Amino acid sequence: MLSEGSPAPDFTLPGTGGDAVTLSALRPAPVVLFFYPKDDTPGCTTENKDFTTLAPEFAKAGARVLGISKDPLSKHEKFRAKHELATELLSDAEGTVCEDYGVWKEKKMYGKTFMGIERTTVLIGADGKVVKIWPKVKVAGHAEEVLKEVQAL
Repeated sequence: MLSEGSPAPDFTLPGTGGDAVTLSALRPAPVVLFFYPKDDTPGCTTENKDFTTLAPEFAKAGARVLGISKDPLSKHEKFRAKHELATELLSDAEGTVCEDYGVWKEKKMYGKTFMGIERTTVLIGADGKVVKIWPKVKVAGHAEEVLKEVQAL
């Protein structure tokens, strides 16, 4: 189970913009990973737009912000273009990173039980260790809260 202070599991995933992203290669920059269920749904769109709005502030703080879902790269590209998103999106089509980070969970909606991504954000410090985990994220005000934590590093 991932916990604050533990090493963040390394990964390489395909990203929007054409390049694969390897987490360990981003050091010593702090990294914000926000896991979200699905492109082009209301909550996920709002969350991505909020991180996009604050992208200059995250950059000023030296942090990389990466959104991760199981959607294919082609869907990520359309989603970014449609909503003019600045955040880089990574495709975890196989779900291994979601499982490594403990965000692939049993969920319930409208009386049905299914497996899906629990909206979670993980802040990784310059040393590659988990600084903070936000499980079961509520979108409103979340990107601002993460930015404050990044600025405090």
